[in-house]
Amino acid sequence: MSPEPCTHTLLQIAGADTLLGPGPPGWVIESVRRVPWVVVRRVQDLAGRIAVGVRGEHRAQRYAAWVEPGAVLDTVTPQGLACSRRWRSSVRRCLIPAIDALEEVEIIMTRHGFAEAWGPTGSVGFELASGYASATAASDLDLALWSDRPPEVIEARPLASALASLAVRTDLLVETPQGAVALAELARGGQLMLRTGSGPRLIAG
Repeated sequence: MSPEPCTHTLLQIAGADTLLGPGPPGWVIESVRRVPWVVVRRVQDLAGRIAVGVRGEHRAQRYAAWVEPGAVLDTVTPQGLACSRRWRSSVRRCLIPAIDALEEVEIIMTRHGFAEAWGPTGSVGFELASGYASATAASDLDLALWSDRPPEVIEARPLASALASLAVRTDLLVETPQGAVALAELARGGQLMLRTGSGPRLIAG
C-alpha cells in the first residue's frame, strides 16, 4: 500500500502494540483490541510513518499516534465505501438515519457532478469500514468530497442546499491539494478556514 494514504482513510492494523507515540491509555488498548481500525489524520508525514487516530466509545476519547506502513493489514477509503455502496449491506441501515441517508446522498452527488469523488467519514464511515456499531440514531453524517479545487460559491450553494434537505444533519469537507474547507463556509462566501497538514489557516474565499 501507499505509505501516505489520504486523510480519512480507514486502516486495519495488527494491534495496539503497533501504535507509535506516548504510552496509550487503557481505553486505547481495549478499543484497538476490540476493533483494530484507525483513521488517517491530517498531519504532515513523520519519517515515512502514517499519522492515525483511535476512536473510543465516547466522543472525548480520541488518541493521536503513528503507525509504520508495514503494520497496516487493510485499507478502506471513503470513496471506496461510496463506490461499493457499502451502506446497502448494513444490517443497521434501518436503525441509523445517517447510514440510510447515503442512498440520497449518492443521488445528490451524482446530480451535481461529483459521482465517485465523495464518501462517508466520521462514525458512519468507521462503522461501514470496520463493521463495528459506532454510529447512533442521533449521529450526524460526515462526508468528504475530493476536488482539484474548491467549488465556487455558485456551485457550493446548490450542493449545500440539497444536503440540508436530508433528514439528517450533514457536514461535508471539500478536500483539495492545498487542504480542506467546509462546504458550509464555501456556500456562505467570504473568509475560509483551510485545514492543512501543518494546521488551520484563514484564506480569502
